[in-house]
Amino acid sequence: MDFYYYVALAVITSQVLFLLQSYNNYRYTLQKYKKKRLRYRPRTVLIVPCKGLEANFQKNIRSFFTQDYENYSLWFVVSDTEDAAYVQLCRLREKLSRTSKVSDVRILVAGQGCYCSQKLHNLLYCYERIDNDVEILAFADSDICVHRNWLSHLVYPLRQQKNGVASGYRWFVPKKNNPASLALSALNSKVAQLLGNTRLNQAWGGSMAIRAETFRQLNVDKLWARSVSDDLSLSSAVKKAGLKVAFVPACLVASYESTDWRKLFEFGRRQFLITRVTSPRLWWFGLLSCLYSVSGLYGGTFLAVYAATKESVNLPVFAAVPILFFAAQFLRAAMRQRMIRRLLKEDIDKLKFTAIIDMLFFWVWSLLLLVLMVSSMFGRTICWRGIRYKLVSPTETIVIKN
Repeated sequence: MDFYYYVALAVITSQVLFLLQSYNNYRYTLQKYKKKRLRYRPRTVLIVPCKGLEANFQKNIRSFFTQDYENYSLWFVVSDTEDAAYVQLCRLREKLSRTSKVSDVRILVAGQGCYCSQKLHNLLYCYERIDNDVEILAFADSDICVHRNWLSHLVYPLRQQKNGVASGYRWFVPKKNNPASLALSALNSKVAQLLGNTRLNQAWGGSMAIRAETFRQLNVDKLWARSVSDDLSLSSAVKKAGLKVAFVPACLVASYESTDWRKLFEFGRRQFLITRVTSPRLWWFGLLSCLYSVSGLYGGTFLAVYAATKESVNLPVFAAVPILFFAAQFLRAAMRQRMIRRLLKEDIDKLKFTAIIDMLFFWVWSLLLLVLMVSSMFGRTICWRGIRYKLVSPTETIVIKN
């Protein structure tokens, strides 16, 4: 028990530091998201890969046409013309192009990929057709809805050479308040809270931008040609080059989603398995963080009860560990929910119940996150949008079934 006394002091100190880091991220986000980004307008191509019709597909696509940004091209890409998204995109292009600031709208058909994920095959198909005078490559997923100034905020950090890639992140807004959808939103919000002015930042492929020059210098096209992940592989390349991944708070965007428990576990395992293969250090950091959080909550409670039964003189220190973990995790949940209410004002009503659930059941989310991470320890095969992949290594992917 004497040994645990010193361990408890170390755990308490680290938990306080972690809470302070979360608060710094919170302040950084609220300070940055309101700023105007009007001065930097390089020629940009925005690439949006599409497959099928997601929730709010038309609303999402419209948001890409209504960017308050001059000098940008908008390219959509599908794998084939039989995709349901293709017809919808053609109709929306006809309807929206005339009133948009977009200089060039294309709907490209990339065909089937053989050596990388279909998404990366689509992106590389577009990249090969980029003109030499394009300065910025921006990427977005078709399941997000962005505000009018999203693109101007996204490219703004790239005016500084130290920033290799600029990125936002998603926030799942449940379409219906069933338990699995609420859990998905809460789990994702815990990850979003890690982003700020920190080295822990990772790019997210659904809302990111990179200078075309940097893309070429880092040979990202060769890296993507055999990979499954766009964002993790890009983040690794950027950091290896000594550049930063810049988080852009104003580009934290809504993704309207509903799910069930089977889809939630499939999604979580897939995300963490991709991370384990593509970025092992990040995966280990996530696993150890989950173990730390769960051990502090549940293991700390058990040891505090045990110390009480033994009438230990160090009982106050033992009891402080689970109390601090519970208090800190509740405060972090409150901070992230307060933050998102400021950023996604249009969705405040939809997020009210989500916020309550996140704060009431914060003690469950760490355990659920750990379960998902443990599930990703086994196997190397995933199914992503109807295609099965075997992840051999960060630079080798086998397409099992098209």
